Amino acid sequence: MTESEKIDLLLQAVTGIQADMQEVKADVQGLKTDMQEVKEDVRGLKTDMQEVKADVQGLKTDVQGLKADVSELKRKVSVIELTLENEISHNIMVIAEGHLDLNRKLDEAIHLTSDIKAKQEIQDLYIRRHDNKLRTKGIS
Repeated sequence: MTESEKIDLLLQAVTGIQADMQEVKADVQGLKTDMQEVKEDVRGLKTDMQEVKADVQGLKTDVQGLKADVSELKRKVSVIELTLENEISHNIMVIAEGHLDLNRKLDEAIHLTSDIKAKQEIQDLYIRRHDNKLRTKGIS
């Protein structure tokens, strides 16, 4: 092989390498473009994650507020239950006892009025009888 053939072979090899390098450059350029897109997507994800973190933090705050509200509600319910048990139940019993006395007094009053009414009817009968007797004798 002559030197010119060797140079031609080297030239062909270099030309082949240059063509391959052009393909590699194109591939690297494509990879760069793809990496830019990936970087933009990652930035978007970071932004979204920041928003999610802020939302979760807000939810945590809301939940803690609700826990405090529930605790306050439980305390109020306990106070109401104690009031019902200690005061209102006792007062209802006092009122019920008073109603029993009132009912007993009402029964006594009704019985007394019945007795008075019966006596009045008897007295009315006596008065009519005596009035009739007086009329028959001609005194009235």
